[in-house]
Amino acid sequence: MTNARGGAGQLSRVLLLGGTSEIGLAILSALDLAPGVEVILAGRDAQRLEAAGKTLHRPVTVARYDALDTTAHQAFADEICAGGVPDMVVAATGVLIPQDRAEDDVRLAASMIETNFTGHVTALLAFGRRMRERGSGTIVVLSSVAAIRPRKFNPVYGAAKAGLDAFARGFADELHGTGVRLLLVRPGFVAGRMTEGMAPAPLATTPEAVGAAVAAALRGNRSTVWVPASLAGLATAMRLIPRPVWRKIAR
Repeated sequence: MTNARGGAGQLSRVLLLGGTSEIGLAILSALDLAPGVEVILAGRDAQRLEAAGKTLHRPVTVARYDALDTTAHQAFADEICAGGVPDMVVAATGVLIPQDRAEDDVRLAASMIETNFTGHVTALLAFGRRMRERGSGTIVVLSSVAAIRPRKFNPVYGAAKAGLDAFARGFADELHGTGVRLLLVRPGFVAGRMTEGMAPAPLATTPEAVGAAVAAALRGNRSTVWVPASLAGLATAMRLIPRPVWRKIAR
């Protein structure tokens, strides 16, 4: 079983924000949690959360959570922590809305930023404070290679992920030495529900591969994990491509 409380003990409560996320569920599966660990799936649709829980083949607790309702995140964290501060919070809430739809209805652009960035900030600040007060805990943040250099076909999504990535790095530095660990996960194109119908990008991966990579990283002391690992080299090259050339890259 994964020991992810900074050496303070074994996991007893795990919270998945975005409880129907394929990647988030794959991470929980890969952790090989002991039967007694309480798994909390948080999201808006109780029926979908219950169905997601069945894929884990273990009892789960379902909690109402809306990433867009940032004014309720402190109260949500207080409510969850009243039953015990989670030993691990996996932040997997996310949406990918095509750029043309976001341009047709700019409210969709706002919801994508709030879901993929703002909601993570408010929720993780609340849970991070409780973990810091206890002196232990692990936070897993799902970023993306899109955060490294947003592309013309998804600038809103890329900007939201870039914001989340920057926050996670800064928050990790703030938490350093408190007993709370933050693992930043940067997958490439993940074939799944969110990307259904899209042509796979180079170095495409799967939710299961991301889950396995995260579980392996948690067993060590890494602060960042790329999935696949070779994506780290590609990301370095992406930063160096001249902008006129970058504009011509379709994906």
